[in-house]
Amino acid sequence: MVKCIGVLTSGGDAPGMNAAVRAVARTCLNKGIEVYGVKLGYKGLHDGEFIKFDRHSTRNIINIGGTMLKSARFPEFKNPEVRKEAIEKMKEVGMEALVVIGGDGSYNGALKLTEMGINCIGIPGTIDNDIPDTDHTIGFDTALNTIVDALDKLRDTSSSHQRCTILEVMGRRCGDLAINAGIADGAEIVITSEIGYDENKIIETLKASKASDKKHAIVVITEHITDVHELAKKVEAATGFETRANVLGHMQRGGRPSARDRVLASRMGVYAVELLEAGKGGLCVSEVNGQIKGLPITEVLGHKRETDFSIYEDAIKLR
Repeated sequence: MVKCIGVLTSGGDAPGMNAAVRAVARTCLNKGIEVYGVKLGYKGLHDGEFIKFDRHSTRNIINIGGTMLKSARFPEFKNPEVRKEAIEKMKEVGMEALVVIGGDGSYNGALKLTEMGINCIGIPGTIDNDIPDTDHTIGFDTALNTIVDALDKLRDTSSSHQRCTILEVMGRRCGDLAINAGIADGAEIVITSEIGYDENKIIETLKASKASDKKHAIVVITEHITDVHELAKKVEAATGFETRANVLGHMQRGGRPSARDRVLASRMGVYAVELLEAGKGGLCVSEVNGQIKGLPITEVLGHKRETDFSIYEDAIKLR
């Protein structure tokens, strides 16, 4: 029977992380399990930056973005000796198991600790929605709504000035944010790494839009594909559309979590504690067809998340 559990947030922050921390803390306390918050991710685990939670520690955080526990990059955690030092810090306060909220890099740390005898459960906290074998990650829905809100505003000014607007969004290797935002805001073109980047096709599509007497156009593109400002210059020169590029950036990570992210985070936090209480480790919590499940981290990290291209095909039909 586990008597003391820690919880940390690692990697990039995502709206809903606080709701997950709250769920872990409240579930532990309701079960009579001691619970500690670990500040600054794996760095705080190594340095012993722990907060013992009580009923009041997580009050009024469910609706706040970011992470109350803060986050930090700590590549040194890949070193087995550094992990051993972190385990010693955990033992000093009686911490026997850990809930890790973050992305694939955070999952790797959780797996390594489990292999060293500390049961860990991962919870997918990343706006990119790039974790395999879960329908949604915590933060994705909020980030998507932030993008749609920005596109709504850009559409207004794009229409007023009869412009083409190019918006670069986050997502790393996953195009879910771009594709879903493109559908939600009626974009003419969506570009992701999975779809591929064909500059000539982009220009030809926008030329056709201009020729059909469309007064404005929206292009949504995932980051790290091309320089969107250079693309805007090429589009303007080739199509006659006055074109502006915008990079939404880290604004997508902030803000109050949506109701969906709060509910998802809460459900996942509860289930993570239940898995540790059952003596399980090396698993991550996933949402599969609306059900919350625990899957082996080794399986999840063993392949790339597949983008649902039927969504993209729907977007094309709605042009």
